[in-house]
Amino acid sequence: MRKVAIVGAGQAGLQLAHGLLQKGFSVTLVSDRTPEQFEQGRVLSTQCIFGDGLDTERRLGLNHWEGQGGEVETFSVNVAHPGVPGERLMHFSSPLEFHGHAVDQRVKFAGWLRAFQEAGGTVVMQAATPESVDDLAATHDLTLISAGKGDLGKLFRKNPERTPYDAPQRQCSLVYVRNAAPRENGQGVSANLIPGAGEIFIIPGLTQDEQGRPLSYDSLLFEAIPGGPMDIFRDVKDPQELTAKLKDYIQQFIPWEAERLKDAELTDAQAWLMGGVKPEVRFPVATLPSGRPVMGLGDTVIVNDPITGQGSGTAAKAADHYLTRILERGDQPFDEAWMTQTFEDFYNDYAQFTCMWTNAMLAPPPEHVLNYFGAAQNVPSLAGLFCNAFNRPRTLFPWLGDPQAAADLVAEHTARAQANA
Repeated sequence: MRKVAIVGAGQAGLQLAHGLLQKGFSVTLVSDRTPEQFEQGRVLSTQCIFGDGLDTERRLGLNHWEGQGGEVETFSVNVAHPGVPGERLMHFSSPLEFHGHAVDQRVKFAGWLRAFQEAGGTVVMQAATPESVDDLAATHDLTLISAGKGDLGKLFRKNPERTPYDAPQRQCSLVYVRNAAPRENGQGVSANLIPGAGEIFIIPGLTQDEQGRPLSYDSLLFEAIPGGPMDIFRDVKDPQELTAKLKDYIQQFIPWEAERLKDAELTDAQAWLMGGVKPEVRFPVATLPSGRPVMGLGDTVIVNDPITGQGSGTAAKAADHYLTRILERGDQPFDEAWMTQTFEDFYNDYAQFTCMWTNAMLAPPPEHVLNYFGAAQNVPSLAGLFCNAFNRPRTLFPWLGDPQAAADLVAEHTARAQANA
């Protein structure tokens, strides 16, 4: 029986641990939090996963919360008018071909961690260090690091060719609120672009109340351009103050969402988060003090700003890809060459598109993208193509970075729509 150690109990680490355990591997999972500490702690992210990413969970029977709430059925895009505060310059929306789902990761990770233990997996509760990971690597066939923060993440060198930014490009503020009114066009994401200020995303989700019962919520994510007019939350220390300020800015910048959220309140005292995320891609193999190699997984090697909502989905797909490659390896050694090739294949086949898209969204939208958005208001197929790209980012290319390809795509869809009118 082959032995695998995974350090980090997040989306990628827990999902891969379950997959390997189901396939007969001996799996040791290192977590710095108990299930109860997850449940009682601060929220972790917005964590919406779209259709293909959800399928990787379903194949492992990990979709424990589907049907209880938090489904994402539609996606809408709004561009605020830069010259008329509170007005929309552009708006389009589309149903999602494959619905998304967002489950509070405090609930999800606690549930998955308990299920892993109940299924016979070995859990070590500790804050891992390079030295403790070295001890694991000495007794396991493969050791993976899926904990991107702290000293362990620093073991993995930045890949400068794939990392265009040296600092966070947004100052993020996040709260989970309940008691928002239902949407008229179905449960979905509202993406709002405010030129010169940043972005505001409103995303449905599922958490649990004080009695452990399912509770639907909306996450309000503000992505403020540093130094811009929305960058006013850095000194906020109280979650109630943060919620009030966010609602005030929704009224100011995107009033089309204000009425629905006027009675919204925090789901719980820990339902808030603030900070910046530095986009980064790292090399997938690190060397421990003993000289043994370890492999990076999830946000250890790929960190994206949440502006495109790709973090959890990319982690889920990475876990699925790694699982496939580990099973294919059979009895062969998990050497450095295999680690590097496994990551490179995932990056080239999928993750590069999430990174390029995210990094592009952090810059001011070029004219050809705004032209596309303008056309999408009147051509439903263009709206659907963009909105469903949150599930399959590859479909944004090459047009997202190629003005001529964008113009050709707009012309093709517009002509087809006119012909069918």
